[in-house]
Amino acid sequence: MGAPETRLNPDRVTSRQVRRFVVRVLSGPDQGAERQSDGTRLSIGSADDATLRLSDPYVSRYHIEVEATDEGVTVRDLGSRNGTRAGALQVREASLRGEVEFALGRTRIQVVPGDGAVEVPLSERGAFGRLVGASRPMREVYATLERAAPTTVPVLLGGESGTGKELAARSLHEASLRRVEAFEVIDCGALPPTLIEAELFGYERGAFTGARDAHPGAFERADKGTIFLDELGELPLDLQPKLLRVLSEGEVRRLGATKARKVDVRVVAATNRDLRREVNDKRFRLDLYYRLAVVRVQLPALRERLDDLPALVEHLAAAVVRERGVTAEGAFDEAFWEAARQHHWPGNVRELRNYIEQWLVLREAAPLEAAGEGAERSPLGDLSRYLAMPLREAKQSLCDSLERAYVTRILEDTHGNVAEAARRAGVDRVTLFRAIRRYGLRGAEG
Repeated sequence: MGAPETRLNPDRVTSRQVRRFVVRVLSGPDQGAERQSDGTRLSIGSADDATLRLSDPYVSRYHIEVEATDEGVTVRDLGSRNGTRAGALQVREASLRGEVEFALGRTRIQVVPGDGAVEVPLSERGAFGRLVGASRPMREVYATLERAAPTTVPVLLGGESGTGKELAARSLHEASLRRVEAFEVIDCGALPPTLIEAELFGYERGAFTGARDAHPGAFERADKGTIFLDELGELPLDLQPKLLRVLSEGEVRRLGATKARKVDVRVVAATNRDLRREVNDKRFRLDLYYRLAVVRVQLPALRERLDDLPALVEHLAAAVVRERGVTAEGAFDEAFWEAARQHHWPGNVRELRNYIEQWLVLREAAPLEAAGEGAERSPLGDLSRYLAMPLREAKQSLCDSLERAYVTRILEDTHGNVAEAARRAGVDRVTLFRAIRRYGLRGAEG
């Protein structure tokens, strides 16, 4: 059962205003081009779907993103090949208060905060399916999901680990016309590369050693329903054309089969990476990104929606009480709330759920650290407790920075021997190599 669809006070505003901004091309092949924002974000690059498309060959497909925030305008480099410069400074992310010029490849642009405003719609609901929270960032998410739900368009969910991307996918399915049909989940980061293809597309008897019987893949099982591709950024590059073919032609071919089968499946994908950066690094196909990112939804981090803490704690505590046979009466005192509001929550809602469970079961939990402190330490205690778990199990409780610490520690303990580190982490070497590349770590083949 999802959370009830709470409707807010009818007098509550159903939109918010963000500052308008303008991007002008001052020099380069596209000199004179200009684009005014019509939403919160504007992308600049050479890709066909970039809001401001540049023909400069030294500009990456997705070079920078400009975002209007409550504080002003933020410019963010998207992992471009040649970088973004403001004068002598290399810029990864910058908050602007006035006009600033940037160099992208051989193009010079100017970002100018404007005087007008853009209306951003907000949902009237205080919840959407299984998603809980009536904060402004969540109501903005709900507004997009509500518009996408009755359609069949693919949806790409972004956000940090633990922000509730799978809950958003399930809620989207349950609000759609396909709600009575199957909802299939494939975790592209949890399956070895050798199994992902078989799980997605299925196989015939005798297709490979051990294939004693025919097996329908997730796309066949989800026919007329929805498939949720979690951790899509982990999908091996050689499988991406096959996924693109399913999306383009609406048919799958099992391993070992000679004929394709028609399927009617709505695709919802999720990743904690920015796939535009992956496209720039040639780890993700641009044409596949186009197919999947028809509607993009960014789930906010918990630190960006602390107004939702009371509703989340109530909702999560009720689940723990139901599942663990404990009581929550009188459990959350003023000290709990003071600590919860000051904590940075790097593990997001998943970390909050874990912390509440410890609190209710043990009536005590490891002290929460203030924001910015102990970035490489676990908010739920010493990292050593997680090192005793397989990596895939530990990931359920670890945020990205702590997963990096897990992989770093296990490589240190094995002196960089990837084969031994993978054995200790309970994964294959390819999975560990992906984590090593993702976090910029170093290991030696063993």
